[in-house]
Amino acid sequence: MAEPLPLCHLNGSCLPLKDARISPLDRGFLYADGAYEVMPVYGGRPFRFAAHADRLTRSLGALRMEDPHTRPEWRALLGELIERNGGGDIYVYWQVTRGAQNGRTHAPLPDIPRTVFAFCAPLPPITPEQLANGLACITAADTRWARCDIKSVALLANVLLRQESIDAGAAETILLRDGELTEASASAVHVVLGREVLTPPNSRRILPGTTRSVVEEMATRAGLPWRSAPVSAAQLRDANEIWISAATREVQAVTRLDGRPVGEGQPGPYWRAVYEQLQHYKREFAGTPW
Repeated sequence: MAEPLPLCHLNGSCLPLKDARISPLDRGFLYADGAYEVMPVYGGRPFRFAAHADRLTRSLGALRMEDPHTRPEWRALLGELIERNGGGDIYVYWQVTRGAQNGRTHAPLPDIPRTVFAFCAPLPPITPEQLANGLACITAADTRWARCDIKSVALLANVLLRQESIDAGAAETILLRDGELTEASASAVHVVLGREVLTPPNSRRILPGTTRSVVEEMATRAGLPWRSAPVSAAQLRDANEIWISAATREVQAVTRLDGRPVGEGQPGPYWRAVYEQLQHYKREFAGTPW
C-alpha cells in the first residue's frame, strides 16, 4: 500500500498529515463511534461522489448522527484536498466521528461537535499479472457484527478476516454466513452461474457497495444478464466465475478459491467484458464536471 499524500483535512483546516492531532477522548478513538467513506479519484476527478456522500449520510443516520456538512460543503472540502495533493489517480478517505467529550460514557449519546477527517493516497495499481492470472481467495465464516450495512469505522473483525487471507498467501477473504455468501472482508462479491451474474441482495449483512452498483451497470452495458439473489456456499464453489469489487480494486477476477481453480482457473470472458466496459466508462467521464 502506497504512503498517504502529505496534506489532510481536519475539522475545517487543510494541514500536513504528520501534524494532525485528535483528542484521546474522541469517541471514534474510544468506541469506534463513527462512519467513513473511500472514494476513487481518476485523473483528479472524484468517481461517484453523490453515491458515496449519500451512503455516508445514511451510515451516520443509522448511528444517530446528522451529517455535519451539506453536499456543497463536502464537495468544496474534498475538492480542495484533492487539488492540493496534486490530483491524479488517487483515493480519498473521509470519516466523521461523534467527537471528543469530556469523559467516557456509553449513554446518553452526547451532543458535541463532530470530528471530520480526510486524507488522500495513490490508488493501488492493478498489475498485469493480476489482470492475466486473477486472484487467489479463501473463504471463512462471517464473524462481523449484525449491522454490516453501516460503513462504520469499527473494522476489527474485517481486519482479522483479511489477515486470514494474508496468512494463506491469498488476496481476500470471502465470507459465508448460514450457508450463504455475504461479501468479502473489504469487497463485494459477484458470481457467474451459467449465463447470469449474481450478487447477494442488500441487507443488514451486506454493505450497499457503490462500486458494486457500477459493476452491475457495466454488466448491462456489456449485455450480460445480472440480478441480486442469494448465493449458496455450494453455488459459490461451483461458479463459472467469481469477481470481487471495491473502490480501490475496481473489479478483479478470482481464479482460485480455497486452493481450487474457479472455472478454468483463468479470468473469464464475463469478467473481461465488464472490466473493459469500466475502463471505457472511466475515459468517458474524464474531465467532466462532478
